[in-house]
Amino acid sequence: MEKKKMMDETNPENFESAMEQLETLVSRMESGDLSLEESLKAFEQGVHLTRFCQDQLQKAELKVQELSSKGEFIEIEQENEP
Repeated sequence: MEKKKMMDETNPENFESAMEQLETLVSRMESGDLSLEESLKAFEQGVHLTRFCQDQLQKAELKVQELSSKGEFIEIEQENEP
């Protein structure tokens, strides 16, 4: 089995990056190929990434509430526009 380098404890660049890292961690853990030590490290990193994502979502929610309370127009870009 090829051991993959564990992700470090630094914060990811953004929410999307953190979600990608979480998906990778979950896949690796679900594969059953990790040792107990590697699984614990992956779990710890997953907790770190989850907290980062929760923080980012909370900040976004607060920003939306702030803009909404000011009555400002909010334009949302959609990725799959026709």
